[in-house]
Amino acid sequence: MRHDGVYGFYPVVPDLASVRRLLALGVRTIQLRLKGQAEPQVREQIFAAVALGRSSGAQVVINDYWEMAIEGGATHVHLGQGDLDHADRERIRSSGIELGVSTHTDEELSRALEWPVAYVALGPIYETKLKAMPYAPQGLGRISEWRARAHCPLVAIGGITLERAPGVVQAGADLVAVVNDVVNHAHPDERVLAWPRWFESERPGHVRAAAGAGRCT
Repeated sequence: MRHDGVYGFYPVVPDLASVRRLLALGVRTIQLRLKGQAEPQVREQIFAAVALGRSSGAQVVINDYWEMAIEGGATHVHLGQGDLDHADRERIRSSGIELGVSTHTDEELSRALEWPVAYVALGPIYETKLKAMPYAPQGLGRISEWRARAHCPLVAIGGITLERAPGVVQAGADLVAVVNDVVNHAHPDERVLAWPRWFESERPGHVRAAAGAGRCT
């Protein structure tokens, strides 16, 4: 992934309003994850979010809806393992869109690396109540294993708070995907601003600038 701002902070938000608010706070990498909405509303929000990202010089990653992401001119899309079952690999490859894929097991990582992925995500690192997960928490040691196998940006997700971030980054994560610690925080704007400040304080010691790392291998 290309990073024009502070490298590493990767909030995942549920709607267009959140994308707009975080961009105004200076966030430069955001994932829009829409759930339970009708297709017209999904399309409208995706297209608007992509346009906002473009005008702000930010990366807005679209979750799941790879066809709409391509149609809307998005630069990045994120897919789960189930999404890969119905995705068109050649169309994604030829579109030039950057692809991120969720992984939880050795088999899923191997499958992801067969695609033209620009990053892989591993989770849940810690227990999360965001959604029911059939996987136990992966733990920090698993991050180090994934780092050794995937030679490209590695995203850690699941139950990660700012207080847990140092261990996650030390274990080998390049990006920290954050959901509850931003969306449901008592003071969300203050928390959003605290994350990039922390990453900025970590550079250049702990955070690897993986921009230009290319496709995963």
